[in-house]
Amino acid sequence: MELSAFFCLPSWFACSLVLALVLRAKRKGSWHPRQSSEDLAGKTAIVTGANTGIGKYIALDLAQRNARVLLACRSRERGQKALEEIQRETGNQNVALRIIDTSSMASVRMFAEQILQEEKRLDILVNNAGASGLPVSVTSEGLEITYATNYFGPFLLTNLLLDLMKQSASGRIVNVSSLMHKKGKVNFKQLKGEDLQNATRTFTYSSSKLMNILFTNELAGRLQGTGVTANSVHPGIVRTEVMRYYGWVFRALFHFLGFFFFKSPEEGAVSSIYCAVSEEVSGITGKYFDSECSLTLPTLEGRDSAMARKLWDVSEQLTGLSSANDK
Repeated sequence: MELSAFFCLPSWFACSLVLALVLRAKRKGSWHPRQSSEDLAGKTAIVTGANTGIGKYIALDLAQRNARVLLACRSRERGQKALEEIQRETGNQNVALRIIDTSSMASVRMFAEQILQEEKRLDILVNNAGASGLPVSVTSEGLEITYATNYFGPFLLTNLLLDLMKQSASGRIVNVSSLMHKKGKVNFKQLKGEDLQNATRTFTYSSSKLMNILFTNELAGRLQGTGVTANSVHPGIVRTEVMRYYGWVFRALFHFLGFFFFKSPEEGAVSSIYCAVSEEVSGITGKYFDSECSLTLPTLEGRDSAMARKLWDVSEQLTGLSSANDK
């Protein structure tokens, strides 16, 4: 029996490998950017975190559609490299690099000020930049760092650029969330950098993605009648650098399994591109799209309109947006 079991091992391995490859082939979803011939000539787009991973492929697609694309990146060196690659691959020289660190509200303000001074319009804003696995800590501005990077930064940036977007007909805001929002909660003390003794990096990440959805829903309501829409998306489980803050063993396992079961960055960019350019999404706002570009419902917490309004008010205070609006 032991001998027969031994000889069966290769066949079991082969079957598992075939199954994994089949799943890998099917993970691409039902919509592909090539299905849309949308020409974005004359339009301007901003993609945060565009130097690598999902953001880079979103920016690449928008540049291929002849948009003016602003790569909003934290690293000038890596951003410049991505800029040159995108220009070379698309032939679109109307691609520029701008520096932003979404974990710093001061950096977000400087970035927004530069955009408002230099740009005459903004048609697409993709809030893609984010981080997972950051050690729980508080920034110099008093915000928990994962919440600042993944939520407060995009919240402030979007609000600072809203007037410019309203000047452009049919503007689209895409906020990259995650299926992990299902494990998140909104803890207002933690947003202020308090009550962090029991917080984990997984919890803060999941909660930041829940807040992305709540923010999007409230934003969509406030934008009714302006022609600007806002939707959130789940890109799928994607092999990107999002796990760079975890240990090497976890990262190695993630990338090994990811080869068979997870989306590539190019595949992970599809749902964001879909919401940014597809005619099928025209006029749709305040919705959550899954990695297959299908409308789906977030958790009950993600649909709590009262919580969304409270989160908005608190976020205005913590980012300094409310004092700016009072001037």
